[in-house]
Amino acid sequence: MRPFGQDFEFARALGLQMVERADGRCTMAIDIEAARHFNPQGVAHGGVAYSLADTAMGGALFSTLDDGFWCATLEIKFNYHVGVREGRLICEASVLHKGKRVANIDARLFQHDRLVASANGNFAIFPAPNAG
Repeated sequence: MRPFGQDFEFARALGLQMVERADGRCTMAIDIEAARHFNPQGVAHGGVAYSLADTAMGGALFSTLDDGFWCATLEIKFNYHVGVREGRLICEASVLHKGKRVANIDARLFQHDRLVASANGNFAIFPAPNAG
């Protein structure tokens, strides 16, 4: 399987972890730490949850793409339901619809079996630029 997720520096810097990716689904996780991920209000910065979801959603779609194709986020509607505290944050993403050029993907984020955020987004599908 082609690399994705924690194989990239941004994901490693945040601490994103690939749990499972196949057949239009992707589960990723991050262990939220106060000193590393919290904002001044004492909860995880919203960008951490968003980055986890965006990466998992891309992973779900990427698992369906043929070699020589890439994807990129066009837009995501993100809903924060409750503040994220310390502990493991899990994102489950799945492709709802895949067209020739655009796919729609859904994501749910859980902490301690509680839904803390949800997202839906559209991603572009395009041929990878020629290397070299």
